[in-house]
Amino acid sequence: MKSDSLYKKIYATVKRIPRGKVASYGQVARVAGLERHARMVGYALHALSEDDIENVPWQRVINAQGHISIRSNPLAAKIQRKILEQEGIVFDDRDKVDFKKFGWKK
Repeated sequence: MKSDSLYKKIYATVKRIPRGKVASYGQVARVAGLERHARMVGYALHALSEDDIENVPWQRVINAQGHISIRSNPLAAKIQRKILEQEGIVFDDRDKVDFKKFGWKK
């Protein structure tokens, strides 16, 4: 399967995450039928085009520990956190999201 079609599966899965919920990269991979390909989810989200970035809620995908993944551009992490907070996601004093409260149940 070409990466374009795999990325489309990932984007379709991410679009299912409701506002106010988050999912881990691994969870997105599993739901998309790509078990053990969490890293591919990160690559796919990083590859979003300007057009798709408005339609795919990339900000709702965080790492399995409940943190925003470190990026080469620290501004992106700040933007992601701000968008998530606007959606009602709460970070604790360790900059962590509680998956029990805010995790996507899928």
